[in-house]
Amino acid sequence: MPPPAFDKLRALAIGSQAIGLILIITLETVMGDSARPWQGVVLAAMVATALTIALVRLYRRNLARKRWAERLDDND
Repeated sequence: MPPPAFDKLRALAIGSQAIGLILIITLETVMGDSARPWQGVVLAAMVATALTIALVRLYRRNLARKRWAERLDDND
């Protein structure tokens, strides 16, 4: 079965990274040098979001492999 044409996790990953980048640039523009700690917080949130999405993707892939293997065992 082919993968779906629209991948929600990929869209979520791209969107979260874009929002994070925009927020980092906006903080620098508005606050100047005092924005550094907040930019670090935003960067940490971006990394945490990316890791969470990667773990969800891995979980879904492993679940699909398990189901596929069960189907193959049932057919034998």
